[in-house]
Amino acid sequence: MRAAAAGYQGQLRIALSDGITPPRFTALLAQCRQDEPEVDIRLYEVPLSQQIRGLHDDLYDVGFAQSAEVGESILAEPAWSDPLMVAVPARHPLLTYKRIPLDEVLRYPLVMCDPQLCEGYGRQIARILRTVDAEPLVAEQVASLDLMLALVAAGYALALVGSSQVVSCRNADVIGRPLAGRSPMLTTYLLRRDAEPSETLSRFIDRVSPISAEALLTEEPSHTPESTKEINS
Repeated sequence: MRAAAAGYQGQLRIALSDGITPPRFTALLAQCRQDEPEVDIRLYEVPLSQQIRGLHDDLYDVGFAQSAEVGESILAEPAWSDPLMVAVPARHPLLTYKRIPLDEVLRYPLVMCDPQLCEGYGRQIARILRTVDAEPLVAEQVASLDLMLALVAAGYALALVGSSQVVSCRNADVIGRPLAGRSPMLTTYLLRRDAEPSETLSRFIDRVSPISAEALLTEEPSHTPESTKEINS
C-alpha cells in the first residue's frame, strides 16, 4: 500500500547473500531504475539458508548468491563470474610473484568470511583450497567482505576474493594478484522459484542475461599474460 501511495506500479523483492560484487549489481540496479522507474525495488541482505526459505515462502521474488546448491523447487542460474584474486597487504613478501601459487598463499594466515553468513562464498573457496595438500591457517572469520579487506589492508592476513572486490576496495594498501595457472572463477547465481515468473521478474531476468554473457566473454582473457599486472586502487 505504501508503494502504491508513493506512485509505484509494481514491486520486486531481491534477496542478497555472500557479499555480492558491487560493480555488476550496481549497474543492474541502475538499468532497472532507468527502464522501469515505476517498479519499487526492495533489497534484503540475508544468509543463504534464509534466502532459500524466503524464496519458498514467497517473501522474495528473486535472489543472488554464490551457490547453486539450493535444493528442490529453486532454480540457480549463473549470473556473472569473477576471477579469484589474492588480496595482499602492501609490502608483503608474496608481492615478488606476479601470479601467486596457491600453496605459497597457504603459508600465510587467511581472513575468511563466516561460513554461516557467507555460505555460498565459503563453499566455493573450500573447493578451491581442497585442490592443494595443505590446511589453511584461518586468522579471523568476519561477517563481510569489507571488513575482510580492511584486515588485509592492516596487514593481519591475506584473503581470497573476486577481482571486482579488490578494485572496488579502492585502498592503496590492498593489492590483488592472480593465482598461478588457470585462475579459478567465483560465480554468482540468480535464484528464483521453479515457476513461471511474473512479467516484472521476467524483464528483470532479461537484464541480467547481458551481464552473464559479458562475463563469459571476459573470462578467457583473464588467463593471458596481460592479467599478470597487479590490481590495486
